[in-house]
Amino acid sequence: MANPFDLHGKVAVVTGANAGIGQGLALALAAAGADVAAVGRSPADETVAAVEALGRRALFVQADLSSIEPVGRVVDEVVAGLGGLDILVNNAGIIRREDSLNFTEADWDAVMDTNLKSVFFLAQAAARHMVENSGGKIINIASMLTFQGGIRVPSYTASKSGVGGLTKILANEWAKHGINVNAIAPGYIATANTAALRADTGRNAEILGRIPAGRWGDPADLGGAAVFLASSAADYVQGHILAVDGGWLAR
Repeated sequence: MANPFDLHGKVAVVTGANAGIGQGLALALAAAGADVAAVGRSPADETVAAVEALGRRALFVQADLSSIEPVGRVVDEVVAGLGGLDILVNNAGIIRREDSLNFTEADWDAVMDTNLKSVFFLAQAAARHMVENSGGKIINIASMLTFQGGIRVPSYTASKSGVGGLTKILANEWAKHGINVNAIAPGYIATANTAALRADTGRNAEILGRIPAGRWGDPADLGGAAVFLASSAADYVQGHILAVDGGWLAR
């Protein structure tokens, strides 16, 4: 019986793959057999080398996803460089922290443009290719704040709530084309984005006190969920938001 989690012969695009969650997802997909295009503003030399060390082809595509201008080029470069596009992981994102009473329009727009607007238009560009090539898998990276309000991150909460809704509508529309659209909602993962929280002794203790697993997550903890949603094992999974959170939402 064929392994339903085998990704050999597939080409995956992972945005924001130079470090942190994106790098962890890229390596998990490569370990399962996929060739990987790492997309981002900053060079992803470490990710590319690690993917190649796993015996897979790798490509870096430079693109600033604070604008939708490069999304068509990203798809074109991946298809030209790796021969196709079967899996898209929309991971790139930013966060701005400030009391909602003082939050600025500039910080609102910066987060929404990267975390939601570009997610939609890159998914659209990828889906147009997938429609012509027997379907594919799109995985959006949501958040605990897709389900909760959080504090001092109004635009981030709004954007990640939007990612949840976007995942569902795209699943509704694109399932007929053989495209599965789902999302992963990471819990509290030790990355650069959460460095300020981990450095705050009181807040760090509060967070750990609510996580049944008793620890911050590692980017590698998300790998299994990504491989599942990217594989034929998830062919009948649509519009789902899979929390990988150490039990945070169960509390």
